[in-house]
Amino acid sequence: MSDGAPVRRRRSSGPPSIRHGRLHKRRPIATIAKILVATLGVLIVSGGSLAAIAAWDVARTIKPGVHLALPPGKTAVPIPSVGAIDGGVNLLLTGTDTRTGQGGAFNSADELNGSSGAGNNDVTMLLHIAQNHQSVTVVSFPRDMMIPIPQCPSQNGGSYDSVDKGMMNSTLSRGGLSCVVLTIEKLTGVTIPFAAEISFDGVSAMSNAVGGVTVCLASPVVDKYTNPALDLAAGQQTIVGAEALSFLRSRHGVGDGSDLGRISNQQVFLSALARKIVSGGVLANPFQLYPLAKAAASNMTLSDTLTNPTTMVQIALAIKDTGLDKMTFIQYPVITDPDNVNRVIPQDSAAQVLDGALVNDQPVQLTGTTGRAAELNPNTPTPTPTPAQTVAPVTPGATPTPAPTPAPTPTPSGPAPVVLPDSISGQTAAEQTCTKGNG
Repeated sequence: MSDGAPVRRRRSSGPPSIRHGRLHKRRPIATIAKILVATLGVLIVSGGSLAAIAAWDVARTIKPGVHLALPPGKTAVPIPSVGAIDGGVNLLLTGTDTRTGQGGAFNSADELNGSSGAGNNDVTMLLHIAQNHQSVTVVSFPRDMMIPIPQCPSQNGGSYDSVDKGMMNSTLSRGGLSCVVLTIEKLTGVTIPFAAEISFDGVSAMSNAVGGVTVCLASPVVDKYTNPALDLAAGQQTIVGAEALSFLRSRHGVGDGSDLGRISNQQVFLSALARKIVSGGVLANPFQLYPLAKAAASNMTLSDTLTNPTTMVQIALAIKDTGLDKMTFIQYPVITDPDNVNRVIPQDSAAQVLDGALVNDQPVQLTGTTGRAAELNPNTPTPTPTPAQTVAPVTPGATPTPAPTPAPTPTPSGPAPVVLPDSISGQTAAEQTCTKGNG
């Protein structure tokens, strides 16, 4: 799907104007793994003075929280108390493309003209942790998706009128983080008590803190429109800092050059990051977790339901034992907007299946592809099959020795997974995938 300039919004009263420049200047990222790492980072409070100092230092970097508005008839979810979180979690993550306050390469007049002020939420993700903590679903919502936007509170008092059809990435500039949450709640039917917003600086800081992420490139990734420009050769590439930000922002350099391709490219990065965190010993090393937690807390704006570090601990405890194969990254299903070929709208039948799984707290099973800019790594080693059982020869006249009874296959607890239509793309964190360059 091509990715054109944003549609100008018309409403009876609107928020302060946000300046938009050329299309390729407006590419942010907010990766779900960043907040997962942040919550897990708080687990460094494992005892001793170092842990106590680290917890205090992380907590003091957390910015004042954003109060999330509630739809009519909804009541606030109580903040979890000390101990393991009771039940599941719905947490929305959004990234702003604003250049305001980012400094460095984004401090030029050209960059600030591209986007300033509140910015746009060009990346919006929903993290759903199941009530039984046995599965995690991460849904990416395309920036160009045209959907109804509900009435949103103004950050200066009052409210903005609802619109029947507006672009997904306009909701942050329209009414702040709360408006993004209200819009996704209206779209999916899911209640979202937690939310976080991250900027360019946050992405760079987090990639630095983790020491870079090694991604697989099926073909070269070249994008002169990112800042800094990308020129990555095919093969295994470890990316960090500003280069990681450019990789995650890249649209022209991956897949078919569309925002939908960029989503699958981000999922390649996220799955590689998740594998590094889980399998690389990061979770067991407080000296790695501490800078991750501090980098996240320093560069995120959180809802007021998340500003208590205890809450992040509860979320971390909910996912620490979830296997990589039970962490699923999904692109919300869309089709071309009949009113504008540069926009998309939800694919209703597939969206209803996914929304129902989220609302009913059911795990999901993918049947579709890995997306427009991703493919399975052909060099991924396949599991060694279990050797066939050998049967000892039987001596004539002797009583044959009965074969050992195989152990019963464990039956997983919890609800059966919802099989998603093949029009829904994505991957699990366990799947090793490679990015396909656009060229």
